[in-house]
Amino acid sequence: MRRWLTLLTLFTIFNLMDAALATDGHQGHTDNSASHSTNVNANATTDTLTHQEVVEGVRAEFQVMSLAAMNMKDPEGKSHHIMAKFFDASSEKQINNAIGKIKVISPSGKEQVESLQNYSGILAANFDFDENGKYGVICLFKVDDKKRLVKFWYQHE
Repeated sequence: MRRWLTLLTLFTIFNLMDAALATDGHQGHTDNSASHSTNVNANATTDTLTHQEVVEGVRAEFQVMSLAAMNMKDPEGKSHHIMAKFFDASSEKQINNAIGKIKVISPSGKEQVESLQNYSGILAANFDFDENGKYGVICLFKVDDKKRLVKFWYQHE
């Protein structure tokens, strides 16, 4: 529980930093410990979002997709699928041994946590997006015994 509270606190701090940078006209930031660059592409007609970010030498690629748009159903009734792929940022070689969890926070604050299942180097989990609004997505993943964190927003209508 303490870990998730710490992650939630970090998530809040990073969002405040992003808001401050956005008002200055900057789109990303670089510090001594990590290099972050963000590329977000949302497609409202297919209910899909892609997000890329480089964190401490690892490029993380995420896709959030509606299961209905993929003509798929979840046995537990979940509505969305989140996929993650990880690459060595310098060599662009895919990292197949990553492990991790994703936490999704709904607009009303309801939290869902799922372990990522590894499908030959593509990690994925399903979530229920049952409210309209902004969902916070936090991914804590581990590559070569080093933990990294990625967070982004997903707008669900």
